[in-house]
Amino acid sequence: MAYYFATTLPVAFEEAVQRATDALKAEGFGVITQIDVRATFKDKLGVDFRDHRILGACNPAMAHEALQLEDKVGAMLPCHVVVQALGPRRTEVAANSTRSRARIPRQGGRGFHAKVGTDSTGSWAPSDLRG
Repeated sequence: MAYYFATTLPVAFEEAVQRATDALKAEGFGVITQIDVRATFKDKLGVDFRDHRILGACNPAMAHEALQLEDKVGAMLPCHVVVQALGPRRTEVAANSTRSRARIPRQGGRGFHAKVGTDSTGSWAPSDLRG
């Protein structure tokens, strides 16, 4: 079982970052952190790397509910979405699969995984991500 879901977009890197951010916002998530992997590798290691950004996304209401059900769920927050350049106008957007995460105890037949905004296939992003 794959530990992530991914899609490749025929757009430039920065446009893909914006589309991912907008798609997350449409689902009630805000981007609270951004890690520029390319800049970090250049600064800390002196090496060149492709455009690669890790977005830390959070839905405060869901996070609050999840933390009330299981106090260790914070180890999985925020949710990470990776945007990485594959070519000049080819960018991948990926997020971890909720199915691959450790199972959170259920309460009243519903657990954290039932609240993360996934559909029956485990898809994490709305269809409008592709524009």
